[in-house]
Amino acid sequence: MTGNSKGAAGRIVLAIAMALGAAPALAGDGAAAYATMAPVAQYLMADRNAEIALARSAAPPAISDDATIMVLGGGGYEIAAKGKNGFVCLVERSWMSPFDSSDFWNPKLRGPVCYNPPAARSILPRTVKRTALALAGRSKPAMLDAIKAAVAKKELPQPEIGSMSYMMSHQQYLGDEGKSWMPHLMFHLPRTDAASWGANLPGSPIMLDDEHTQVPEPETIFMVAAGKWSDGTPYVRGADHSH
Repeated sequence: MTGNSKGAAGRIVLAIAMALGAAPALAGDGAAAYATMAPVAQYLMADRNAEIALARSAAPPAISDDATIMVLGGGGYEIAAKGKNGFVCLVERSWMSPFDSSDFWNPKLRGPVCYNPPAARSILPRTVKRTALALAGRSKPAMLDAIKAAVAKKELPQPEIGSMSYMMSHQQYLGDEGKSWMPHLMFHLPRTDAASWGANLPGSPIMLDDEHTQVPEPETIFMVAAGKWSDGTPYVRGADHSH
């Protein structure tokens, strides 16, 4: 996801891959392969401890070891380990992608992300909302309408000042083309444009994917690449980190 994951990203999983230069799946292939939601079991991880470890891998141990960890069950996300530093780590699924992403229902997506305390308060509710809609069996158009309605009613908060998240897991799978892309940080802001941060300009380390428009939540995600994965190993551009 995404990101975000951009969750996850990152909340926006495919957005992250796009912004980093990975080619998206061809519409004819990806859209057909993931036209509807797969059985819920395909999105779940059978090994709870493996999901906890994957969630923690989103950020360096100095952060994730003391974070609250959430795992996905058939009824939504639940706390698997209570933390003490205010961070919340979890593994986002494909429905955190933009609604116009061909990977929106891809059951292989795994976007480990760690939210800092402001993001845990103001960005995490969006993950919880989308996940509840997906697990309730809502179609993509019905989910989109529900999110738009929640935004209109101000049921989903604006990003708090200082909201950011880590997506530095070597094990991330952000799409069939983007795969594990690169370690990065995401900064969550109320709606703004690329120019406000100098994003996407030659030589700028700041990225913003503006190709996808169906992200109804009131949020802009700027991304900055990190030089190392969360385990301390260096990121090597062009290396095969796919899983």
